Amino acid sequence: MTTRIFVPCDTTALAMGADAVAAELAQLAHARGADVEIIRNGSRGLFWLEPLVEVQTDAGRIGFGPVEVEDVASLVEAGLFAGSTEHSLALGLVEEIPFLKNQQRLTFARSGITDPVSIEDYLALDGFNGLQKALQLDSQQIIDEVKASGLRGRGGAAFPTGIKWQTVLNAPAEQKYIVCNADEGDSGTFADRMVMECDPYMLIEGMTVAGLAVGATQGYIYLRSEYPVAHRLMNEAIKRAYAAGYLGENLLGSGKQFELEVRLGAGAYICGEETSLLESLEGKRGLVRAKPPLPAIVGLFGQPTVVNNVLSLAAVPFIMDKGGDTYASYGMGRSLGTLPMQLAGNVKQGGLIELAFGATLRELMEDFGGGTYSGRPLRAVQVGGPLGAYLPESQWDTPLDYESFAAVGAVLGHGGVVMFDDTVDMGEQARFSMEFCTVESCGKCTPCRIGSTRGVEVIDRIREGENTDANLELLADLCETMVDGSLCAMGGMTPFPVQSVMKHFPEDLQR
Repeated sequence: MTTRIFVPCDTTALAMGADAVAAELAQLAHARGADVEIIRNGSRGLFWLEPLVEVQTDAGRIGFGPVEVEDVASLVEAGLFAGSTEHSLALGLVEEIPFLKNQQRLTFARSGITDPVSIEDYLALDGFNGLQKALQLDSQQIIDEVKASGLRGRGGAAFPTGIKWQTVLNAPAEQKYIVCNADEGDSGTFADRMVMECDPYMLIEGMTVAGLAVGATQGYIYLRSEYPVAHRLMNEAIKRAYAAGYLGENLLGSGKQFELEVRLGAGAYICGEETSLLESLEGKRGLVRAKPPLPAIVGLFGQPTVVNNVLSLAAVPFIMDKGGDTYASYGMGRSLGTLPMQLAGNVKQGGLIELAFGATLRELMEDFGGGTYSGRPLRAVQVGGPLGAYLPESQWDTPLDYESFAAVGAVLGHGGVVMFDDTVDMGEQARFSMEFCTVESCGKCTPCRIGSTRGVEVIDRIREGENTDANLELLADLCETMVDGSLCAMGGMTPFPVQSVMKHFPEDLQR
């Protein structure tokens, strides 16, 4: 009987030596004449255990990790090829590991289970069910289902997805577009990458359903150039989807059309902003457009365009398959469904945690993250990327939902959580926020372009003890000007981390 062994092929596992582990397993299996099939699956998102090697047994999949090349021989000696689970790196049933078991995985239900580019694997776990159902509905019925789910943009702005789709559907045009924002540039985030590297057909299915919903026949995935593995796997999955009839001129024999291709970005953070992304996609410099008109009415090449984040589109197959009401049964208040949170920074157990909205930040960092990697006390946490506020301990019991975070002057954003222990210099973090904006600003509006440059200078003067009170007042005024006067969220949100340091960690700013 063939023993199936799974070795992840996503970027994190590869960075930790997964290719070498898989090669060593294959070599030893060949040398011993063992009947072994090595499958390169996606990641479960338990990054502190990568490479996480799994072996299929009658009881389920048993995990071993983190496995290094030097461990492979002893694993084989202990009977790995025969399905033995006796080894010091044995973790038991992977599904029972508390970090994984205590999640509510809707979007990432298949992640780490399947070979990412196997359509057969995808179909075996409810893949393309949502598309099959969408093909039986008209555009309005699809959008009504998305509205019922309460799905909001998972890229940061949290705009209701169904309303955006409705706007594009109602806009008269011969050509409409679906654009996926896969330019995942926020610090501490990797959920978009995991979708594309671990379950790419889910994104293909979600974009195709979006096309059916609004009458768009062409889709583009705008992918950040720093993701070569995602680029390779997405292109392979798209090629296979075309061959199997899930993309192209005649979707599953329905007579309906949807074309899809990947376009690479050029490393600009500002191109994560939807209008700047559209400019780049058209072959122009990534400058922010003034709004209105909204991209839903005048978007790519001047046509009505849906611009959604990877996680927004990846939630659609579940919604169409299981129903909008089922998705909406998770979460709280106006924050419905689940949000994939990403734990990074000074954390003991970093990785992806998909939870229904409503758990607290403290639960996420302590129950899942296990505290800091250094073992030192946690001092601050930044949620929502480099433009998100730094939260002190007094705010760690804030529920993870959009309204609760807004109430304390913070943002959930894309769900990135970066932890800092008590050795952090929060004054340096405040300076970094302004400096980040000077580097990444598109330069189109004065508050962002000039304000961030002056912000770095003012913070430097404060930290040198020069006219401290006057410069603190100047910094506060500058932050307000950037928030109120910037053309987009780049300049408008850069002050958030600075203001949070001024409010919660003032002693660091004046060191």
